[in-house]
Amino acid sequence: MKEKNTYDALVVGSGMTGGWAAKEFTEKGFETLVLERGRDVKHIEDYSTTNKAPWEYKYHGHDSLKDKEQYPIQSKKYNFDSSSKHFFVNDKEHPYLNPPDKPFRWFRGYQTGGRSLIWGRGTFRMSDLEFGANLKDGHGVDWPIRYKDIKPWYDYVQRFIGICGTKENIPHYPDGDFLPAFEMNTAEKVIKERLESHYPDRRLTPTRMAHLTKIKPGQFKGRSQCQSRDMCHTGCPFGAYFSSNSSTLPAAYETGKLTFKSNAIVASVIYDAEKNKAIGLKVIDANTGETNEYYARVIFLCASTLASTGILLNSKSARFPNGLANSSGVLGHYLMGHHKNIGGEGILEGYEDKIYKGHRPSNLAIPTFRNVVKQEMDFLRSYGVSAMAARQGVNPAQIGIGDEFKEKLTKPGPWEVKLSAYGECLPYFENKVELDATKKDKWGIPLLNISAEFKENEMKMRKDMKSQIAEMLEVMGAKNIKVHEGSHIVGDATHEMGTARMGNDPKTSVLNKYNQCHDVPNLFVTDGSCMPSSGYMSPSFTYMALTARACDYAFKQMKKGMF
Repeated sequence: MKEKNTYDALVVGSGMTGGWAAKEFTEKGFETLVLERGRDVKHIEDYSTTNKAPWEYKYHGHDSLKDKEQYPIQSKKYNFDSSSKHFFVNDKEHPYLNPPDKPFRWFRGYQTGGRSLIWGRGTFRMSDLEFGANLKDGHGVDWPIRYKDIKPWYDYVQRFIGICGTKENIPHYPDGDFLPAFEMNTAEKVIKERLESHYPDRRLTPTRMAHLTKIKPGQFKGRSQCQSRDMCHTGCPFGAYFSSNSSTLPAAYETGKLTFKSNAIVASVIYDAEKNKAIGLKVIDANTGETNEYYARVIFLCASTLASTGILLNSKSARFPNGLANSSGVLGHYLMGHHKNIGGEGILEGYEDKIYKGHRPSNLAIPTFRNVVKQEMDFLRSYGVSAMAARQGVNPAQIGIGDEFKEKLTKPGPWEVKLSAYGECLPYFENKVELDATKKDKWGIPLLNISAEFKENEMKMRKDMKSQIAEMLEVMGAKNIKVHEGSHIVGDATHEMGTARMGNDPKTSVLNKYNQCHDVPNLFVTDGSCMPSSGYMSPSFTYMALTARACDYAFKQMKKGMF
């Protein structure tokens, strides 16, 4: 049985990083088993709602009372609705714990592709502003890499997934080889000119997105260019945006070296103390409850930050009583997430003879302008701002009858400009995830207990976000400006990270510069748990680049017979 269940590589998770690990290992000729805890979702075939019209959904797609009961957390995500809820977990079936005074929102997708089917698709490179931040201000451990170390891997991943955008030549906002950006509309071009002529250090740019906007025939195998339907969260039948389902997993399958098991819940890593190696995984069948063991030379944990950390915490032994590869004692600590829900809007007068067409699945970005050259604010780190402008819809309050009323219905309202901010969170030891001592899920695995909150630094940053959004809207010429602030709950921005961080010192970190466990050399973790700091931008591109880099390192070690 052991020989039957033995592979060269085991990969836990099939999302952003798991798909990349599968592609890289199989393309190098390694027999690879990918374990996905959720159901299998095949590209195109299983996108059950992608061709439905809005009026075909019950309640026109709005959440029902049952949805709110079964999905109390997931239903708070911006792209959760009747067309996408099958890509989100049922919160009642997959519970977790948190202190009453520290709410946490954990958005999850348990299926092939994971959250790569429902991500926002923003694709940004971190710069040395982020990689050097911990060392500079003394919060967190120093990143063991800098931009020069990861740049070739950003380039490598970008060539495969396709990213649209514009080159801006901003040192702390590194460029890449972009596909054409989605075009700005009339109002956006106006506010861009006004913003940039007023602020020498601020730029309004098309958001860099993992979308194929214009491609040559055969350039991206099995994929075609974006149709601007803006229905990405239903699954894209064109493969126009990057997901594991449309891109990395098909590439892995094509090699003939991939074995894929869905409904396979990884409970723990099997550790051999004599060899000081992770030799396999204990896996529970989600449907039958049957337990199996799978073995390999190398193991990659790519299940997402909290899930991978939970597996390590649950992998206890005499040497590692507090979780595998946890001699440092930091496993589960320094949980980070971005903070958001500060925004504003205003009316841009004029230009009502102009309109736009299509449903562009993107917006605009203002890269960070705070604490870039020097520490200038009363808070550390920085934030970015997203923007967009659109014609308001028909005002339902309009009244009338006959031809006059029908004519009104054909005319959209004025242009509205919207800004929203996205901020960095410092790494705090007390922000953590741990295993609950008594409560378990239906497979007998301890529930995760998550305790995290934003602190004084983030609160100071939020004050500046609010004031700058109001100021920039005024500079853009907006009228009737309204600025608002919502909740600041950790996890609300989806990007949880940091609980098995990289670092040079095994005493203060779990992973080295190649995402390899300091304590267990053939065990790698390449999802968001590896991050020593959060940056302010969407981190998914960084996860993918780190995964490709870690795989390359693992190949070389395997060739040397190291494991």
